[in-house]
Amino acid sequence: MARKKLIAANWKMYKTPDETRAFLRDFLPLVAGHDRDEIVVCPSYVDLAAGVEAAKGSNVAVGAQNVHWKSEGAFTGEISAPMLLSVGVTHVIIGHSERRQYFGETDDTVNLRLKAALESGLTPICCVGEVLEEREAGLTDDVLRRQCVRAFHAISAKKAAKLVIAYEPVWAIGTGKTATPELAADAHAVIRREAKEAFGEEFAARLRILYGGSVKPENAAALMAQEEIDGALVGGASLDPKSFAAIVEY
Repeated sequence: MARKKLIAANWKMYKTPDETRAFLRDFLPLVAGHDRDEIVVCPSYVDLAAGVEAAKGSNVAVGAQNVHWKSEGAFTGEISAPMLLSVGVTHVIIGHSERRQYFGETDDTVNLRLKAALESGLTPICCVGEVLEEREAGLTDDVLRRQCVRAFHAISAKKAAKLVIAYEPVWAIGTGKTATPELAADAHAVIRREAKEAFGEEFAARLRILYGGSVKPENAAALMAQEEIDGALVGGASLDPKSFAAIVEY
């Protein structure tokens, strides 16, 4: 079954609204007419409205970098699915390793956020991945299985229809190190098996699993050539329009 690849930019804590508009002004002409892959840009919250406006009518969607599991409430510093939908956001990153590492995200809060995103109709890009110590100890498969089982808990295949997974080996994020295409494909196969256990064979065959971890124009083609890799979650290399366009056009 052919799966349409998804190339997503995670801008992390970079760019102002004006810089977002400038990026899209330069980026959109570079990918105009590109329909082979789905393209998503995920800026910070203050840039979302500017991004949606600048991308209107184009082939580029706008996503957020997180979402809370409640639709409203006394949760200082959080953002809800209805808020994101109100400005035209269609995708959301959930459980990024930096959220887990620095801000106390757990497998259980990832599950809660994932449920909220799916309930609201957002397309969640749910991140899983191992740290260097786990990789070196031979625990990668165990870590991925645990993260997937907890993330998928109490979600039906029907509810999970829009789910996208991003495999991000934490040791490869922002380090310049990249998992070899073969290592990444092996990890993706583990994730797909867990999806099959949770949601069934047909769902698992359709599920898009992205790779994230120092994706650059120079390695994008080799990664995307792997049958198990259905796109990329791109960090630093997505901040420059030409660089991100080169990855999209791998």
